[in-house]
Amino acid sequence: MIFERQKYLQELVSSEGNGMIKIVTGIRRCGKSFLLFNLFHDYLLKRGVQEDHLILVNLEDRRNKRLRNPDVLLEYIDSHLIDDNMYYIMLDEIQLVAEFEDVLNSYLSIPNAEVYVTGSNAKFLSKDVITEFRGRGWEIRIHPLSFAEYYEVAGGELAQALENYYLYGGLPAVQQFESPAQKQDYLREIYETVYLKDVIERNHLRSSDGLRELLRILASGIGSSTNVKRIANTFKSAAGIDIGSNSIARYLVHLQDAFFINEALRYDVKGRKYIGTETKYYFEDVGIRNAVLDFRQIEFNHTMENVIYNELRRLHYSVDVGRVETFRLDEDGKRIRSNLEIDFVVNRHDERLYIQSAFTLPDREKENQEQASLLQVNDNFRKIIIVGDRYHSGYNEDGVFLLNIYDFLLQKVPWK
Repeated sequence: MIFERQKYLQELVSSEGNGMIKIVTGIRRCGKSFLLFNLFHDYLLKRGVQEDHLILVNLEDRRNKRLRNPDVLLEYIDSHLIDDNMYYIMLDEIQLVAEFEDVLNSYLSIPNAEVYVTGSNAKFLSKDVITEFRGRGWEIRIHPLSFAEYYEVAGGELAQALENYYLYGGLPAVQQFESPAQKQDYLREIYETVYLKDVIERNHLRSSDGLRELLRILASGIGSSTNVKRIANTFKSAAGIDIGSNSIARYLVHLQDAFFINEALRYDVKGRKYIGTETKYYFEDVGIRNAVLDFRQIEFNHTMENVIYNELRRLHYSVDVGRVETFRLDEDGKRIRSNLEIDFVVNRHDERLYIQSAFTLPDREKENQEQASLLQVNDNFRKIIIVGDRYHSGYNEDGVFLLNIYDFLLQKVPWK
């Protein structure tokens, strides 16, 4: 199966000539190299660019190990720049090069060089590194296949396709396997030999036990608010491992740096401030999430929430978890305060949406329960419940938009 990744190809094309280093980031095996070395490469050839003006270096390839030396890499690239026509320099996994910032900055002043690099570690896009680029680094974040990308190629009955997506996620290589056993074996293998190993080696961890257990805890708790202290208590009670809060906090940073998990902060909607004591974590790919648990704890309601979160991020929204404070009078007339949760408060430029995820919405009682927090927000931004078992999308009598999960993932209705 060939996935064209048109959205990301267009981002690469539109960034040409902006005077910046194009930095393609994302979790390993999500298709960064294929995007650059195949899709973008072929696009440039079809446009008339000569092959000898495309300089491609895969730094993960053992045969290119010497090019991980920054001076050797500079000399290699320079040796290919022989005329004034435009050259397209594509470097895969640039973080393997020492002092790569200096290498990339060396080409900022060359007018006939466009530089594209990939990386699987968010650390090399930290504030300090961006400063080294002098404000001339342009990030293009790649995610695993969206459901729309997957379904466009895989096809089949819609509900079954979504179930397969919930189970095996969106890593492009997974789709090459036909049987469920093959897909699961592949996901287990790359979890162990690629993702877990990469985090351990990159951060010089002496033992993998704590990291493994942390991932199991996070995978089991998708959709649940947590914090470092609560995770530490879970380690002690469930796993019998005594690990300090500082170590857990470092592990969480390592996993986010590798694009393994993403964090949704808790936001007080009425108070318009972040609440630092609680957060949620979602997996960049739900197939890897299921592999962490060896496919033994499949809960489609939580998986659907993770998929919605990933889709919102893919659409370039910032995503928080909302909290709304409410008050009611008890039978004695006493004022009781309570907090209701909004699954996602999403923002993009001047646009805001309040979104609930509801795997099933069988009756009006459940509908009222899901929309209770939304109706406490007194503003004019759209309020949405994304529903997993609803076949028609539209507004209910309270002005809440009930959105079919398929319409959301396939962008079939104007819900934004």
